[in-house]
Amino acid sequence: MVDFLYACNLGVCLCRCSACVSSPWRCHWCLSDHLCSHTPQCSQEETIIYSQNDEQKELWGPDSCPRVEKVEGSHLIHVGLEGELDLIGYNFQLLNGEALEFNCIIEVEPAPITLRAQIEKMTVGQDQYKVHCQTHKYEYPLQVMEHQVPVFVKKGDVYRVDNKGDISVTLYNCSVGQSDCSRCQALPADYQCLWCGGEEKASCVHKDQCEQDTISVCPTPLIHSFSPMTGIMEGGTTITIDGENMGQKAEEVSVTVCDQPCSLLPDLYVVSNRIVCTLSASPEEASGAVKVSVSGRDPGVSSQLFSYQDPIVQALDPVRGPMAGGTMITILGSKLLTGDQISVTVGDLPCEVFGELLEDQLYCITSPSSVQHEMQIHVFYGAFERQLHSTLYSYTENPTISSAYPSSAFYGGGRKVVVTGLNLDVVQAPLIRALVRSPGEDPQPGAEKKRRKRRRKREFIPNPVLEVDESCQQINSTAMECISPSVPDASILVDVLFVLDNVRIPFSSLGDNFSYQKNPILKPLNRDNPSKPYSLKPGNVLDIEGEGLDAGISKQEVRAMIGNGVCTVKTLTHNHLYCEPPLASPQPLDPSASLPEFVVHMGNLQFNLGQVKYDEEGLSSFPREAKIGIGVGAALLIPIVLIIIFMYRRQSKKAKRDYEKVLVQLENLETSVGDQCRKEFTDLMTEMMDLTSDIEGSGIPFLDYTTYTEKIFFPGDTISPLRKSLDVPENRRVTVEQGLTQLSNLLNNKLFLTKLIETLDTQVTLSQRDRCHAASLLTVALHGKLEYLTDVMKTLLCNLIDQCVAKNPKLLLRRTETIVEKLLTNWMSICLHSFLREAAAEPLYRLYRAIMYQVDKGPVDAVTGKAKRTLNDGRLLREDIECRPMTLTVIVKNGAEVQRVPVKVLDTDTITQVKKKILNHVYKGTPFSQRPPVHTLDLEWRSGQAGHLTLSDEDVTSLVQGQWKRLNTLNHYKVPDAATVTLIPRLHNNQCETPSNNYMSGEKTPMLEDGEDGGIRVWHLVKSVEEPEVYKQRRSSLRERERAKAIPEIYLTRLLYMKGTLQKFVDDTFQAMLGVNRPVPIAIKYFFDFLDEMADKHGIAEKETVHIWKTHSLMQRFWVLVLKNPQMVFDIEVSENVDSILSVIAQTFIDSCTVSEHKVGRVSVQEPLEDYIYV
Repeated sequence: MVDFLYACNLGVCLCRCSACVSSPWRCHWCLSDHLCSHTPQCSQEETIIYSQNDEQKELWGPDSCPRVEKVEGSHLIHVGLEGELDLIGYNFQLLNGEALEFNCIIEVEPAPITLRAQIEKMTVGQDQYKVHCQTHKYEYPLQVMEHQVPVFVKKGDVYRVDNKGDISVTLYNCSVGQSDCSRCQALPADYQCLWCGGEEKASCVHKDQCEQDTISVCPTPLIHSFSPMTGIMEGGTTITIDGENMGQKAEEVSVTVCDQPCSLLPDLYVVSNRIVCTLSASPEEASGAVKVSVSGRDPGVSSQLFSYQDPIVQALDPVRGPMAGGTMITILGSKLLTGDQISVTVGDLPCEVFGELLEDQLYCITSPSSVQHEMQIHVFYGAFERQLHSTLYSYTENPTISSAYPSSAFYGGGRKVVVTGLNLDVVQAPLIRALVRSPGEDPQPGAEKKRRKRRRKREFIPNPVLEVDESCQQINSTAMECISPSVPDASILVDVLFVLDNVRIPFSSLGDNFSYQKNPILKPLNRDNPSKPYSLKPGNVLDIEGEGLDAGISKQEVRAMIGNGVCTVKTLTHNHLYCEPPLASPQPLDPSASLPEFVVHMGNLQFNLGQVKYDEEGLSSFPREAKIGIGVGAALLIPIVLIIIFMYRRQSKKAKRDYEKVLVQLENLETSVGDQCRKEFTDLMTEMMDLTSDIEGSGIPFLDYTTYTEKIFFPGDTISPLRKSLDVPENRRVTVEQGLTQLSNLLNNKLFLTKLIETLDTQVTLSQRDRCHAASLLTVALHGKLEYLTDVMKTLLCNLIDQCVAKNPKLLLRRTETIVEKLLTNWMSICLHSFLREAAAEPLYRLYRAIMYQVDKGPVDAVTGKAKRTLNDGRLLREDIECRPMTLTVIVKNGAEVQRVPVKVLDTDTITQVKKKILNHVYKGTPFSQRPPVHTLDLEWRSGQAGHLTLSDEDVTSLVQGQWKRLNTLNHYKVPDAATVTLIPRLHNNQCETPSNNYMSGEKTPMLEDGEDGGIRVWHLVKSVEEPEVYKQRRSSLRERERAKAIPEIYLTRLLYMKGTLQKFVDDTFQAMLGVNRPVPIAIKYFFDFLDEMADKHGIAEKETVHIWKTHSLMQRFWVLVLKNPQMVFDIEVSENVDSILSVIAQTFIDSCTVSEHKVGRVSVQEPLEDYIYV
């Protein structure tokens, strides 16, 4: 057969007559040439069958083509028998032009069968023919009952007569698949299959192959097995019976189980071999056979027995579990394995049954629950259930984990991880799970760029994730111990989880990320010859060398053994392990070994470092004369040693007594500081909880964006240039506006602008303040074109970096000496404004409020500005001032409504300080600019019938001693606790405020110019006296002066508990500013990438230099500015005490960003003490 494609009028025609003439391209079929042509002309004068579009022709269309129409008679042909095959065809008379024989082709595997065919014309139709294929005994190798094969007719060896559709016959074999009588007799009658032969050797064959008696009635059913073998007494269990000769139709089969009827399910019935039925109820527990009867004949009886059972649920373990589910429940009872339709629910929640089911135990996994509740256990057997009435299962609160330590381990695992949390004991099987991925190929040099190019072409397929679990041991409800899983070496850690039933808690959510360290390397004891034992002298310490010894384990966790003896680990460093061996040689663990082995255990890792041999020969024996000499010398030395010891003990006892006194003082001091820190922190957290509610109610008093930029662009200016209008005469306004427009066009020219800035920077007469103003004015002018401003700034920075690299690259951006450096500061403030408000503003505001709260709780000298509670030792009040906390009842009028508000103050507060505290408390949700100024109000004390008294800092009652006048306080006026006061508008301008004019250099001491000898000096808590006068007045010895100078240093502990109280708020502020657990702002990433590019361009490989650039550009230019000046962000007042504390914190922030370690030494003693509070 040849299949070719030909072109016909630009169309495609097959080499079949019907396909050719049916094509839409008017193709014609040359019958003798077997050719499809686009013209009705063939090579010879032969018959042409025209296209179906030429209806006027005699032979046209596919119906005129010679074709085989169908198979005459049955399509079934049994294998192994001589079979006849007749086909019906049309238009075969057109093929009689040549004396070529016809063949029938039956496409049977493995090779087609070719049979000679005879063509006979039928009398029914003029063009109808019968094709009689030669009889043949058919076979096929497939082990299937039926095999359908295609049939077609060929003329000669080339031309294939068309088939109308798919024409095929079915070869079949009665013996295949008919294993018993019922299956054989169930076949359709067309197959003519019979069950033939004796009872033992009977088989299913074709009727023409049966040479023995046929069996018309099948044998008794034979039951092979049934499942399940038990069922509940109420019935409803579905039982499946497998066997032979179990009927030909479901209607003729009946089943009984334990003499109880079983209803068949016809849809699941398999002829002869399988019956599925539903059991009816049994009045009692019983056992019996399964019986199957066909058409009422004798039944087949099973050899196994079925049992009706009454299962009983007795107990439950455990009786509680987390709401997240996942707890494996064990249900105890009797006859629980009844039927095969067993399900469990806890209340209405499904409990997935799993594992091996036993007669007395069932296992299931609980589902999640949305509520904490006690629920009943239900065990369902199909539609019927059993309940556990004696015990209820309780859903409890999900377990939580607050901490886990340590957070690192070796790849070998086995390190103990201590976990603390809540409700840990409700978890049935806690696990720690490590998710790791096998490492990929090591990147080759220069391969990174190629990899980036290939990323778009193909998708990266990561290595599969491997899960490694280790069980955890619960200690109690708040603690458990886990063992770090062992993972393959050099694995890439994806995550570490705590699996608490259905609760998954990542290790990273606890604050620290878990990390795996490279397994340590320990060198053998005998480094010269590891195969030989190591000689150990008793009393010596073993020194084991290695690498990475302490990377993933601590000294306490390492276990060193010499045989069955313990070698006590004394020190563990990165490269050394020191352990103290037993004094005597231990016994080897292996009885067959002569010497003990030295083995080091690090978690799951075990290192055998060789055998140890104790050198027990001791010292060589001395001569007898030498021993006598040593004895005489010792007798002479003993009295001398005793005298020295007596003198030493006498001196040491005296020194010990002095030392113990100092220790007691230090312990008392430490206890006092600790107690004070805890108390202060508790009070502060209470205040911060109130602050949280205030923030949620009234919000944070942010400055608007315009004011924010004014304060940063033009710091220190009372009147911003942005708020000034164009003040020019009307006759010149048009000219000025035209000039400004031209200036704007010039500023939008990058070349002009860069040259202008560089020219201004070179002017030596231009001050630093003028440069900053110029940069800020340019920033304002180009604020709407931030992309252009960024481009200009980058160009100028490139030039600045070129200059600095040539000198000292670490000094880049250290100070604001050029216009471009101020431009960078302004650019940072613009780009980070949204990040500041969203991420860092709230922690910074909380820190500010916490500082104010702490400062106000202690006395503050209104004259010198020194405070008891501060972080700045220059602002520390070094005297012990007795003060008493008080609570004043402040009358506040809000329209017609009058409220009484309690305000906490100190009896040592001046009247102005009291007014400020009242305003801060009453207007705590109001921005500072919207509050009434303190100098416009007076404080009035209302004392019942005694009347009203206006209080002030200075009046005729003020205490005057010589040239010193003391400011009035609440204690001065004898104001009692819980007194009622109110703020009233000031009606006259009296001098009741704390003086703030004419300060002396050094101390903040105002002088009133109304005295004769230098004026009256005002004081509040302590008098400010110059130190030379103190020495002059005291006329004491040098030791007394030193003691007087040292005594105030005791109060430096106040700095420590102030630091401990504010520590949490400082940490929160630093983390927010550094963007911990938040994506990096896009502007910062853009600028840092620019700095990295500049470093690469100039060949700067030192990471510290690039780190210094980034610190100078971001930390010092923006975050330190905001940290020291929160009034640039919030509408608040920052007192001098708060400002000094913020300066210390800002310096700490700068130090935390340095790469080099800050060490305290002799030179640092002269530096400010507050710099080392956070070291």
